[in-house]
Amino acid sequence: MSEEKFTRKEAIALTYKLGRFDSPTVVAKGKGKTAENILARANEHDVPIYEDPNLVQLLGQLDLNESIPEELYEAVAEVFAFIYRLDQQHAQKYRKNKEF
Repeated sequence: MSEEKFTRKEAIALTYKLGRFDSPTVVAKGKGKTAENILARANEHDVPIYEDPNLVQLLGQLDLNESIPEELYEAVAEVFAFIYRLDQQHAQKYRKNKEF
């Protein structure tokens, strides 16, 4: 009989507003149904989703409205770089579509 490993979905939402926060801040977090709701809201608002279970585990230890610690700056910078690249690709596609 095979055993399937059940993993409970977990999600963390971050925000970063230059001048308002010193570093990215946790604005939502949850497991199970709460995580599904966070992901659904992100999809509704076209917010990119970056999957990294190890980073989620580390960020999950933070409280809501807590800024990320310096130890996570590099990892979170990768997330924001990913989002920036997606935004650039989207803008490029938009400009191409406007030309036609």
